[in-house]
Amino acid sequence: MKLKFPNPGLDDRIPSHADLEQLELKEVGDRPKWDNKAQYLLTCVGFCVGLGNVWRFPYLCQSHGGGAFMIPFLILLVLEGIPLLHLEFAIGQRLRSGSVGVWRSIHPCLAGVGIASMMVAFTVGMYYNTIIAWVMWYFFNSFQDPLPWSQCPLNENSTDVVSECARSSSVDYFWYRETLNTSASIEDSGGLQWWIVLSLVCAWTVLYVCCLRGIETTGKAVYITSTLPYVVLTIFLVRGLTLKGSTSGIIYLFTPNLEELMNPKTWLDAGAQVFYSFSLASGGLISFSSYNSVHNNCEQDAVIISVINGFTSVYAAIVIYSIIGFRATQSFDACLNGNILALLNAFDLPEESINESNYEETLNRLNGTSPGIIQGLDLTTCDIQTFLSQGVEGTGLAFIAFTEAIIKMPASPVWSVLFFIMLFCLGLSTMFGSIEGSVVPLQDLNIFPKWWPKEALTGMVCLVSFGIALIFAQGSGNYWLALFDGYAGSIPLLIVGFCEMMAVSYIYGIDRFNKDIEFMIGHKPNFFWQATWRVISPLLVFVIFVFYLGTTATKELTYIAWNPEWTNFPSLEKLFYPDWMYVIIFILSGAPALAIPVVAVYKLVCQHCCGPKGNAYDTRSISTVSAKVQMSEIRTVKS
Repeated sequence: MKLKFPNPGLDDRIPSHADLEQLELKEVGDRPKWDNKAQYLLTCVGFCVGLGNVWRFPYLCQSHGGGAFMIPFLILLVLEGIPLLHLEFAIGQRLRSGSVGVWRSIHPCLAGVGIASMMVAFTVGMYYNTIIAWVMWYFFNSFQDPLPWSQCPLNENSTDVVSECARSSSVDYFWYRETLNTSASIEDSGGLQWWIVLSLVCAWTVLYVCCLRGIETTGKAVYITSTLPYVVLTIFLVRGLTLKGSTSGIIYLFTPNLEELMNPKTWLDAGAQVFYSFSLASGGLISFSSYNSVHNNCEQDAVIISVINGFTSVYAAIVIYSIIGFRATQSFDACLNGNILALLNAFDLPEESINESNYEETLNRLNGTSPGIIQGLDLTTCDIQTFLSQGVEGTGLAFIAFTEAIIKMPASPVWSVLFFIMLFCLGLSTMFGSIEGSVVPLQDLNIFPKWWPKEALTGMVCLVSFGIALIFAQGSGNYWLALFDGYAGSIPLLIVGFCEMMAVSYIYGIDRFNKDIEFMIGHKPNFFWQATWRVISPLLVFVIFVFYLGTTATKELTYIAWNPEWTNFPSLEKLFYPDWMYVIIFILSGAPALAIPVVAVYKLVCQHCCGPKGNAYDTRSISTVSAKVQMSEIRTVKS
């Protein structure tokens, strides 16, 4: 006996297969369609492949044993990522609606799942587009030779370089002081930075223009935004392989530390990265698939996009670590040359008598004859592995590590322009899905008058997002963005993903879902899909959620700050969040998740107290079906 919860009125809330065939022939409805299959695939690839593939995945590889991290990542990609991706594609294509419309059609009490997805898409989009604003700021500053972050500026008296820059580095100074003008703590707002505000205006304006008419405009933009990053990555790979030390970085990346496979956090981070890299549970993929033909092969699409996504993560990691290998080699050479110079001066040796090849031998010989002098020199320990292991996460990889490597390349402005064009395209194509995941649910909820054009609704979402995102344009903006990044898109996504799989398998009914897929693509899902949808994927997501919640609840919530007054500067100071910040953290991570039970209880109360007028099973929910079928016409066909 198969487990399935009772779901009265489902047949009246969703169009039948015959209705879908009729809609396909008449091409009625208010939802547009993709011009071609390539446009749809490029849009989904652009949404799934984002900034996280370029900087978060390489950092996690480095933090968890290099190539060893790829083992749990690829396993969870197959058992968790691909099944949920296929599920979202299939249910969106079948019910032809956005996230709210889909889950409300399955059961009105599930409308909260779509609302939670919308909230996550909205909050993630706010800070994600701020990163694009930072990218634009660096892009504008790349048209200079030398690059502005290649050297420290002079002080007010023009007698020396600025002390803060001299004590850190020109790259760090440009990022923390000239770009962010960062404050010493999150409690010190630091005021709005006008250049970041202007960059935000540019970022949201470009996004609005691209999303003006939904997929009719974004579908054209993806031909550039989804393909150009691969061209630039290939150019960087070719250039990176010609640089000294690039292979050291690639070897370091793929050298596995198999002991990391026994670390639960490795598997936890791999599972979370699958959600991030696929942009799952945020509503955008469901909306995109709803614009497809009803007989589109969604199973094939899920496999193709999953392969592209996994390949891109690994390919981007190779490119990044070829550059990081070069950067580490440059730091190693500088360290070694400093030691050699100290030895030459201390022992009055002729130039070039000590070089990289005989350094260790000469040092051991001199240490044996004059240990006191060697000890007094206080030589630095130079180890290439140490420099390779000095990883930076997230924005630091793009705006510090990579920009430092770029200034050491010939024709550095050219490489800088290419790099930030690539980041801009990656970020923009991901934002297309975030906007879609915010706007379409608002249409399904009927909050705004139906005569409002989509252009107005999109403009309102962009304007409100820009207004709230001004918090990231303050001196403390970097700390706020790290807070949003850490909590807005973690726990809520896991909860929504779990609810989606349980809803389809046990409320919509896996047998009905199997028949839907057979109707759409011509064959039933095989054993792999059955096993993952029913048991394996929900169980994995639940375990990851429990472990994530456990590790987050037990650790001290801290952030790192740039504070020139700190005694250990230029190291970043570790600070505790103020008590009131826990309220913000709860809102970011808890509010979307709470929307699911709150809406369900509200629907049940309305159905119990208000009778037919508040009936949770009211067939009027069929109005969310994108094809906008006339109820009378459907009922005539059924009769």
